[in-house]
Formats: sequence, C-alpha cells, structure tokens
Amino acid sequence: MTDRKAQLAENLARVEERIVSACTAAGREREEVTLIVVTKTYPASDVRILHGLGVRHVAENRDQDAAPKAAECVDLSLTWHFVGQLQTNKVRSVASYADVVQSVDRVRLVTALSAAAEREGRELGCLIQVALDAESGERGDRGGVAPDGIEELADAVESAPGLRLGGLMTVAPLAGPYAGRQRAAFDRLMEFSSRLRGNHPAANMVSAGMSADLEDAVAAGATHVRVGTAVLGVRPGLG
Repeated sequence: MTDRKAQLAENLARVEERIVSACTAAGREREEVTLIVVTKTYPASDVRILHGLGVRHVAENRDQDAAPKAAECVDLSLTWHFVGQLQTNKVRSVASYADVVQSVDRVRLVTALSAAAEREGRELGCLIQVALDAESGERGDRGGVAPDGIEELADAVESAPGLRLGGLMTVAPLAGPYAGRQRAAFDRLMEFSSRLRGNHPAANMVSAGMSADLEDAVAAGATHVRVGTAVLGVRPGLG
C-alpha cells in the first residue's frame, strides 16, 4: 500500500467512525447518511485511490478543476456533485459530467442548466442552496437563495426538462443569527426541507455539514455530508 493510500484509508476510517457515532447518537441507521468526499484542489490520482477504498460520491466546486478531473476518471463508477457557486457560462461544461448540482440559487441558472442537460441528453439532479444568513429576497456571501425563494426555485426546477429536484443544501453561515450555531442552522434547514416535501415529496435530499460540523448535520437529519479536509488533509494554497 502506498503512503498516500494508507493515509487516505486511515483518514476515511476516522471519518467513518465519526459518522457511525453521530448516527448512533441520533438514533439513525448508518445507511441514512451518504458521505460525499470533496476532492477540490486534489488530483485525479486521489480520486482513484478513494474509489478503490469504496468512495462513490465526490464533489468539486470549480469547473476548471473538475472538468479535466472527471474526464480522467470517466472509467470509474462515481457520482459527481458540483457544490460551488455556478456562473451560467460554465453550465454547459458542468452539465457534461456532474450528476448533481448542489448550488442552484436562481431561476436563470435553472434555465441554463435545463438547456445544457437537454443538449447533453442527461438528467441532472438539483439541490436548492439555501442562504440561512440572507435577508428576505437577498443572497448570502456564499451563494444561495433566501428562504422565501425556495418554493419558486423548486417549482422552476421541477418543471424544467432535463432536471430533477433532489432537495436542499446549505453551508453553515458565517454571519447572521446562525453564525457559530451549526446545529441550529441545520435544524432550520430541516424545517425548510419538511415544507418543501409537502409539495415535492421526492425532494428528500438534505446536504449539510462538512469536516468540522458533520455531527451537527447528522443530528439534525442531513442525508448527505460533504467532507474534504478530514479525508484528504489540509488543502494546499490556491495561489
């Protein structure tokens, strides 16, 4: 076993222990939570090692890094999640490899994703990114739609050809009433998820939690956690 494979295996095992413990504490089954490894800034060789260790969901946040990496790993059975803020000029590329776009936050993006998915002959899963720190009608610094815009976006996704409404995503806010209160933030997201499922029963995916706060996300009821640093190590500087 190479040093890198041994390192990733050890880190992955440690994260798995955390998820199992969090599920046990919350009275949930381990199978209820899907681990997504965020591989941004790391090479395709790491993605291959992770696949060999059993990882099946990976995430990227920059198309210029993700597109070539996905192409290098096209032979692997992976679900690719795009989790970064997405500009419409990158949509066509993202739609060619991503299986799920977790950062849908405006109707214009829905329209562009739908056209790109149709062109590629693919169906894209879409999560609505919720900005819990946004004031009514505004978006937070990390992207996302204000809570009162969720339903409009959900309707837009559900009626758009080539798109499938999967559920909701959030990033724990750095400002506002939920800053430093991850569990409260994720509980609030679950409230919005419950309301969403009232009109869109199949939209039951809730993506929340990262390396530092995955336990809070599992406790709140998240179905997917996005873990990068805890698996891959401290990220190199982007320059």
